[in-house]
Amino acid sequence: MAAVGFLPRFSINQGDHVWVEDLVTDENHRSKGYGQLLLTEVEKWGIENGLGTISLSSGLQRENAHRFYEDKMEYEKSSYLFRKTLR
Repeated sequence: MAAVGFLPRFSINQGDHVWVEDLVTDENHRSKGYGQLLLTEVEKWGIENGLGTISLSSGLQRENAHRFYEDKMEYEKSSYLFRKTLR
């Protein structure tokens, strides 16, 4: 139904933080609280492990996901992710 992948990470900008690599919920099970439950557990893990922030990246087209992060989970947009294909 839902899964999350995350890891501790360090960057010069953010210092030690939790990086959410993936958060997915089956389309038929969205808006049932699974994503909120999983992210809340990741946040608890981050606190227990002394990490000050949690970060993730979300595609520009994922407007429903952005509303979830900002409205339900109280995340704030802090940057754009830029990418360049090298092949």
